[in-house]
Amino acid sequence: MGINSKRIIEVHDLTISYHKKPALWNVDFDLPEGKIIGIIGPNGAGKSTLLKAIMGLLPMASGYIKIYDQPLEEIRNKVSYVPQRGSVDWDFPANVREVVTMGLYKQQKWYERTSQKDKENVESALEKVGMLPFANRHISQLSGGQQQRVFLARAMAQNADLYLMDEPFAGVDASTESSILDLLGAMRDEGKTIVVVHHDLQTAKDYFDHIVLLNTRLIAVGPTNEVLTPQHLQDAYGGKLTLLQEVGELLQKENIPTREG
Repeated sequence: MGINSKRIIEVHDLTISYHKKPALWNVDFDLPEGKIIGIIGPNGAGKSTLLKAIMGLLPMASGYIKIYDQPLEEIRNKVSYVPQRGSVDWDFPANVREVVTMGLYKQQKWYERTSQKDKENVESALEKVGMLPFANRHISQLSGGQQQRVFLARAMAQNADLYLMDEPFAGVDASTESSILDLLGAMRDEGKTIVVVHHDLQTAKDYFDHIVLLNTRLIAVGPTNEVLTPQHLQDAYGGKLTLLQEVGELLQKENIPTREG
């Protein structure tokens, strides 16, 4: 880690098992503050599991995780979590503004009224993600990209220091993906740290300052250009890597979009 980089997350000797089979095995690393950090690896590598473990949502078989050198419970109001869009009930009876406001409840007592400052944070977050015109619309009436923007606004309204995002680019169109990336860059420039689970190896080198490369165990961690080497990728993806490269080259050759247009 660089001389000027302050450690924000410490993961030490982390093992997590499902049905006695390890999902993460003896994972050990530190992450620097003020970066956009990608967690990448093949399907089933433990990427979402790692994010949930950092959020304290899964029991650990061994190890510990600290944020700013403290346990999560001591620092929870500085951390915001954006789960996968598919894990949410979008028929829940709420409009866009209500969903974003709900993200503040963990910082309040249940009986406290939302303050004027909180309301301003909600409006500002909706404006930043381009969803203010949809503030009164029911969430079930939104497109996938709009739902993802609402998720992002909900996280931003909390004004956290650390943002953990599980597949924020999944199933969104190219324009939404680009605007999300711009927002993450602006957040980083304000000193925020964003950790993103990401499945697209083709775009990872352009999206992230720093990468955690996983396949159940830690393969490599560090600045993107140091992690995305042929040897590390071979270690993570094995025989699948050749297939991924061939598919990527074919898509580029045929000019086929790699996501929803």
